[in-house]
Amino acid sequence: MGDTYEERASRFDGATLWTLRVPEGSVHAVLPDGCMDLLWIDGRLLVAGPDTRAGTPVAGTGGQYAGIRFAPGTAPALLGVPAHELRDRRVALAELWPGARVRELTERIAEAADPAAALETITLRRAAGTAPPDPVMRSVAAQLGHGRSVADTARTVGLGERQLHRRSLAAFGYGPKTLARVLRLQRALTLARSGTPYAEAAVEAGCTDQAHLAREMRDLAGTTLTAYLASR
Repeated sequence: MGDTYEERASRFDGATLWTLRVPEGSVHAVLPDGCMDLLWIDGRLLVAGPDTRAGTPVAGTGGQYAGIRFAPGTAPALLGVPAHELRDRRVALAELWPGARVRELTERIAEAADPAAALETITLRRAAGTAPPDPVMRSVAAQLGHGRSVADTARTVGLGERQLHRRSLAAFGYGPKTLARVLRLQRALTLARSGTPYAEAAVEAGCTDQAHLAREMRDLAGTTLTAYLASR
């Protein structure tokens, strides 16, 4: 049997709850998507920062895992740390929040019948006592996600190039051009998974042509589109 992955919408705006069951010996690579996750893995609470490249497999020894995936720009205010400090990293939640609090949450999730729902409850309670995500940066993410250029997006939100870059580092973990590339790749993958021919998926997602998409897959995902889809 292969991996079993399921997801559902969260009550936290823009977030997704997910569960993953991985057979022993299986490899489940994680591609950049502009998001950050709160993870429950091997009885530990971890935070996955924004990736700039294909990440270390979620698991290689088998098991069941859960997480809540936050839309680009929404996690830093919740976690209390700029996104760029977690770029390409997986860190224990105890490095970000008080240890006693994390131990309490760990015990609670360990006893939960639905760890993903328990992660959602943690998120909602935390959000009630923290500032909301930066609405300007959420708008930036939405516009880039729909294929708008960085320059047009900057003009729309009224930010200069340097200011947009600085605020993007805090919100997304990297600059707007990198986020635009990551989101464009995700659009192409969504189209390709639905059966759209590679060349059409490339152009519709915003790439120049299929060769451009192939380069982006190699640079960001470390594989080919055909190999990635076969692994799914």
